[in-house]
Amino acid sequence: MMAAKVPGARKRKSDDAPAPVAEPVTEQATERGAGGHADIRLWLRLLFCAGRIESVLQSRITGEFGITLSRFDLLAQLERVDGGLTMTEVSQRMMVSNGAITSLVDRLVDDGFVVREVHPQDRRTNIIRLTHHGRERFLAMAQEHERWVAGLLDGLDDTVKATLLDGLGRLKQHLEKATA
Repeated sequence: MMAAKVPGARKRKSDDAPAPVAEPVTEQATERGAGGHADIRLWLRLLFCAGRIESVLQSRITGEFGITLSRFDLLAQLERVDGGLTMTEVSQRMMVSNGAITSLVDRLVDDGFVVREVHPQDRRTNIIRLTHHGRERFLAMAQEHERWVAGLLDGLDDTVKATLLDGLGRLKQHLEKATA
């Protein structure tokens, strides 16, 4: 039996287990469940919002630049460091398997966005670096990506954004402590 899925949600890249399933949380559902299950409703709302934003961004980046959001994310990781990253470092940063990274890197090498270089201390290891062309293309994509994200959130006033940012920051800290 197939379960309903959050629009735009992706299967988790880290393993073969299906992504959590969530239905859109309507105001009616919120009112009906006001007495209980607040933690589940909050989790489902977070999944829905993240999935919807990711779906829109995936559609736009593919349409505008012909690249997947996963490849864009890998380019973002490489752009943040000067000396490049090993495949293992990239997989840890992106929280996916080395195998998933290998196929992303293969495509980015084919597109001329990254190069593989042999690690100077360990010839069995490759360092992945952005090419000049890759950096230029990434920066152009990142500028549009930022504009798209801002556009998706521009209907919220500054107070709501600040409250969400504060609350999600607290949630992040709590989860880091709880799962350490």
